[in-house]
Amino acid sequence: MENEPRGELVIRTIAMPRDTNPNGDIFGGWLMSQMDLGSGILASKRARARVVTVAMEGLSFLQPVEVGDTVACYAWVEKVGRTSMKIPVEVWVERFRQHGVPVLVTRGVFIYVAVDEAGRPIPVQREAP
Repeated sequence: MENEPRGELVIRTIAMPRDTNPNGDIFGGWLMSQMDLGSGILASKRARARVVTVAMEGLSFLQPVEVGDTVACYAWVEKVGRTSMKIPVEVWVERFRQHGVPVLVTRGVFIYVAVDEAGRPIPVQREAP
């Protein structure tokens, strides 16, 4: 298992009690939404256009996230197609009261498509910003 994040920090937040499932762990759907928000920021920046999420691949929950953990999503553009981008995302946490000890908790791949104002696919800019 890796011991440091790959990619660019795209979002950071704190897991709060309202984000828990009935077992007291952070709800997986909340974590997926943070990954989608962060990687969507990167996708939009790369495409220089509006983007939409069209798929998630290989989402793996490796460790639970606990209330109070600092949650950081890291992402990078792995592949650019004509209208789409493949963006892997890793989620690392610093455990509450254990600052400085990053733990990889989740990873997945998000696929985005650049779209125009009417929602039709458009070409992704070929050069990085």
